[in-house]
Amino acid sequence: MARAISGGTISFGLVSIPVQLYSATQASAGISFHLLHDKCGTRLKQQYICPLDNEIVPRDAMVKGYEFAKDQYVTFTPAELKAMEEKATQTIDIAEFVPAERIDPVYYDKAYYLGPEKGGEKAYRLLAEVMRETKRVAVARYAARGKQYIVMLRAADGAQGGTGIVMQTLLYADEVRPFAEVPMGDATVRESELALARQLVDQIAAETFNPSAYEDEVRKRIQADIERKVGGHEIAAPAAEAEPAPVIDLMEALKASLGAKAKTASGSDAGGSATPASGGIATRRPARRATNAAPAADSAAKAEPRKRASKR
Repeated sequence: MARAISGGTISFGLVSIPVQLYSATQASAGISFHLLHDKCGTRLKQQYICPLDNEIVPRDAMVKGYEFAKDQYVTFTPAELKAMEEKATQTIDIAEFVPAERIDPVYYDKAYYLGPEKGGEKAYRLLAEVMRETKRVAVARYAARGKQYIVMLRAADGAQGGTGIVMQTLLYADEVRPFAEVPMGDATVRESELALARQLVDQIAAETFNPSAYEDEVRKRIQADIERKVGGHEIAAPAAEAEPAPVIDLMEALKASLGAKAKTASGSDAGGSATPASGGIATRRPARRATNAAPAADSAAKAEPRKRASKR
């Protein structure tokens, strides 16, 4: 059972909906390495040193400051920092409803699930249903943890097994860089190239996204290497893979990709080892690698023998 991390109230016109916030994501079992003293293997501690006095500064001798000019700071006391914080009202104040597709995902930050508090179930369900029916999302302001956030409320589509409300914190406009800063160059796409590209898209198209079809293969490989190291084995670098040839002729690259996909599909029909990923989702590879492409499951199975061979 999920544990609520905070409580809040959705302000919807004159309607107030008490809710509980739940984290929608969880930190993956990330692999981290610590810094040790190579002489004795003891884990090192972090210390702060004043470069002017050349001495270690303890926590109780530290103050926070803001750099308003080069190497010029104004300092603040803990009381002043506390006074500047936004008062946490825990109110999710809806400002407007906009079509869901009008918010670019580049603004998405962190996601939370909202669940109704006791007594707010009906109003909660009403808000979720009206957003689902109108295909609109709510944009709201939310003050918590000393900050003010802009958030988006949307009806969950059931992909995660629920049909309630998801709260997505959004980035402010000045936190997103304009795409115009990216140099694009000049290029013209011919209709024949577009037609081949459509065929390639159709070959690997899927109607739904199945996240369970994808795994962090790199993390699994590193974890396996760590376990081997713990077991007393040395870790050797795998043989370097050949770099794909640069794409010179776009039409030829598209044709080669289509041909490779067709061979993969025929091999699967004949009972070969090439099997499409679950949910009809194929693993994408660069155009030149398409002829050697294999599903993620087979690639992971073949990687370990090659690794052991390189170690021998």
